[in-house]
Amino acid sequence: MLEHCIRAFHASPLIDRIVIAVRQDYVAEVQRMAEPYPKVSNVVCGGRERYESSTHALEVCTGDDDLLLFHDAVRPFVTADLIRRLTEAAEGGRCVAAAMPATDTIVRADGEGRLVETLRRSELWCMQTPQCFPRRIIAEAYRLGLQDHDFAPTDDCGVVRRYLPEVPVLLVPGEAANIKITYPEDLR
Repeated sequence: MLEHCIRAFHASPLIDRIVIAVRQDYVAEVQRMAEPYPKVSNVVCGGRERYESSTHALEVCTGDDDLLLFHDAVRPFVTADLIRRLTEAAEGGRCVAAAMPATDTIVRADGEGRLVETLRRSELWCMQTPQCFPRRIIAEAYRLGLQDHDFAPTDDCGVVRRYLPEVPVLLVPGEAANIKITYPEDLR
């Protein structure tokens, strides 16, 4: 799955370099796998939590004006078109993310599994990756978040939204095929 992602980003003329965050015990294997892809500049140790992988990758990206695209390797079907649409939408220093409008009815439940509220589907989106940010914005959001003892983000956009609420995050229509491999049946 990782190599599918590397190929997609490596083939894009809009991508200058690729940083990969992986578990420490996979670093050497991923470095070998990435040898045919010269845009892979760094393979860094990830973390126990997703946000730790993001911050470790951020440490090797130093250009504050650089546009960074964060992508989960469990979404191996990212396309050149999606990468292009996101980078175009991010022009001028905007934060953007791929997302799909929700098609299911989404409800909120209490701690015992009882329906509490039916949410308005017209206002709901299912987040995807890539998510794009000017480095200075995502780095500042993480700097602030890491000072919060209740820091528990689920994605990079959520970090910007919570710690820099004045910074808008625009949603770009994602792609239905850009699925997240979560369950064994997803591999089919």
